[in-house]
Amino acid sequence: SLYLIPTTTRTVVLLRLHNLHSPGHQRRAGHPTISQTLTTSSPPSFCGTGRTGDLQSILSVMEDAQSFIYIAVMNYLPTMEFSHPKRYWADIDTQLRRVSYEKRVRVRLLISCWASTQPIMFPFLKSLASVYDPKSRLDIQVRLFVVPATPQQKEIPFARVNHNKYMVTDKIAYIGTSNWSGDYFVSTAGSALVVNQTASESSETTVQSQLQAVFERDWDSAYSTPLTQHSNLKNLC
Repeated sequence: SLYLIPTTTRTVVLLRLHNLHSPGHQRRAGHPTISQTLTTSSPPSFCGTGRTGDLQSILSVMEDAQSFIYIAVMNYLPTMEFSHPKRYWADIDTQLRRVSYEKRVRVRLLISCWASTQPIMFPFLKSLASVYDPKSRLDIQVRLFVVPATPQQKEIPFARVNHNKYMVTDKIAYIGTSNWSGDYFVSTAGSALVVNQTASESSETTVQSQLQAVFERDWDSAYSTPLTQHSNLKNLC
């Protein structure tokens, strides 16, 4: 099936059955093709024939990066967060370490920090942040993003926290619905949009460049705090 979706910017998105090997296309009226688009799903049981899984697309986007990988998510855990007994789940974590080491890709993680943040998340994030050695060209850095809140604002459930779930590289923008722990890709329903505009012939800004600007704004903001091996997390979130 083919669906035409008009938007306020006169963009028409062509959505078909597509995957990593056969992406869809996004066109502007009267302009050449400017992007390839891909929608993904999780868990695998929700992926119809030919549909790319959400985890597969994340790992592929990381593999495709040549210069940098910027990630902004609320929760990041290399575990099955809700499973009993506890299970380690390192698919994404291992890929980040691998591309940092093998391809010398610059990695930045901006993780939300608030009253409901699980303390177990910090040792894993510190482990990732330890993969930093300029002499060896290893460059993984982690920062915590804290939204200030008054005592009254803190009473509002699930508020005053950055719910971002996206990744942007030098080539691709990935915008998803899932936190980054194993359960969200193995047993929880989610979806994502992947946009590649590297072949764009338009002079207009791309989704990738806009998302990169959003990340860099937040990364350099007063609400962002570097996470190091000596960070005192007691009162931070």
